[in-house]
Amino acid sequence: MPEIQIQASDGSGGFGAYLAMPKQVPTGAVVMIQEIFGVNHAMKSLCDWVADMGFIAVCPDLFWRIEPGIDLTDGSKEEWDRAFALMNAFDQQKGIEDLKATLAAARVLPGCNGRAGTMGFCLGGRLAFMMATDSDADCNISYYGVGIDGLLEGKDRISKPLLLHVAEKDRFVSEEARGKMQAALTGMGGVAMHVYPGVDHAFARMGGHSWDGRAATIANGRTAELLAVTLA
Repeated sequence: MPEIQIQASDGSGGFGAYLAMPKQVPTGAVVMIQEIFGVNHAMKSLCDWVADMGFIAVCPDLFWRIEPGIDLTDGSKEEWDRAFALMNAFDQQKGIEDLKATLAAARVLPGCNGRAGTMGFCLGGRLAFMMATDSDADCNISYYGVGIDGLLEGKDRISKPLLLHVAEKDRFVSEEARGKMQAALTGMGGVAMHVYPGVDHAFARMGGHSWDGRAATIANGRTAELLAVTLA
């Protein structure tokens, strides 16, 4: 399994990151940001998909400070309970520090052209929005990020392209929260928020409980287009 080690910026050690390389370089890199289930098969498959599109994909183990190597699925109540416990124990600011360290490491990987963005799912979708407001990533892509309505005061710090994929029937994002996001972000230059009708949280997790092929294909096409424009 291809994995690299990244040093934490606070001197507390290092953490692993799954690495997927494209067939051709030089190219840009995408820091892939995990869901609450860790760097699992779904995240590794997404990394392989990004590499297949022609970009370097790096997915850091953000739960390493709690327990390294978390690998859960959405297939059982026990795994859901464990995933929520991990999310509640997770220090998001330390997570952002680790993502910034990953971004810097990705930019100097052999074969990288110096450009790098982020793409996150669920918890990772929230962190991708935080990277849009608090990092120099060249683009940021958020799939069904949770709690973004509570981060909107930072929107004026967004200076690079931001793409948000939002599920209309997201069980973790209320209609009111979605409305706040639309009111704050609509019309902002470089920010695109798309709402996918009739689908639930995690509609783009292939094989997951809420997979929706049409919405995922449309969202992924928009993602591919932004990556090609900003990182290639």
